[in-house]
Amino acid sequence: MIGIINYGVGNLRSVKNSLDYLGIPNTIVTKPQEIDACDKIILPGVGAFGPAMEKLNASGFSKKIKEFVRHKPILGICLGMQLLFDEGHEHGIHGGLGLIKGKVLSFNDKVGNLPLPQIGWNDITKDCPSPLLGNIENGSSFYFVHSFYCEPTDKSVILASAEYGIKFTAIVGQDKIFGCQFHPEKSQVDGLKLLVNFNELK
Repeated sequence: MIGIINYGVGNLRSVKNSLDYLGIPNTIVTKPQEIDACDKIILPGVGAFGPAMEKLNASGFSKKIKEFVRHKPILGICLGMQLLFDEGHEHGIHGGLGLIKGKVLSFNDKVGNLPLPQIGWNDITKDCPSPLLGNIENGSSFYFVHSFYCEPTDKSVILASAEYGIKFTAIVGQDKIFGCQFHPEKSQVDGLKLLVNFNELK
């Protein structure tokens, strides 16, 4: 059973619809204690880093997630991936979940004349082998919507990268902690493959 964390930030329904389509048992989790019954959890998210962390902390999900990932896998999607990191630099510096060392930075003037946010399809380059990327070809395209990117302290956690003015982290993986900057639930065949791979992680 995959628990989709509902903390008031994110498009839960599209993630759930994709898992339902794949026949993967899932449930939307609205209370921290409910994740105890899950084998894995997904942390979605759309919006700003600071307010999202405030909601995670106020709801009690932050503490529960940190306990959960000691033994079971998590997948952060878009903002959910960014929240896995130590801190987000957005209108100040905000503390994150601290599950992966590093920070979240703005593209701002680093992408030249490219529009922000990046909205649309972008190809990934696989940097490190991982079961999460099983049956996904190098150069596969995924759907991105973001103005910020993750910068891990330890580059070995970068499973795949992409380019938008600069090279940036597209997928991370460390122990049982995974994240993707793109939206797999909106990325058609390859996005569904990634969700299947996450479900099959031991």
